[in-house]
Amino acid sequence: MGILSEEKISHLSHLIVSGLKTVQGLRLLQDEEAVLREVQHVIISELKLDEEIDQRARDRLASYSRKIPEGSQEWDILYKKVFHEELKRRRRL
Repeated sequence: MGILSEEKISHLSHLIVSGLKTVQGLRLLQDEEAVLREVQHVIISELKLDEEIDQRARDRLASYSRKIPEGSQEWDILYKKVFHEELKRRRRL
């Protein structure tokens, strides 16, 4: 959850719930506080998953027999490829 503070997650959750309340024909089945908690839970879960996938991609690149310098164009391309593969596998995209 390192990329967003609790305050930012709370703020985003409030924005999302406020946006949901403006959707015509949409009715929240729970009270607003419960919906806010669920939205926060989803945001935190997604951030944690991204952190896990990031670490897995970095570990995989570090395991290559030929060391690729982080930040190089080759590393960036491979990182994106590996990250997307893992994301696809985890989220079933």
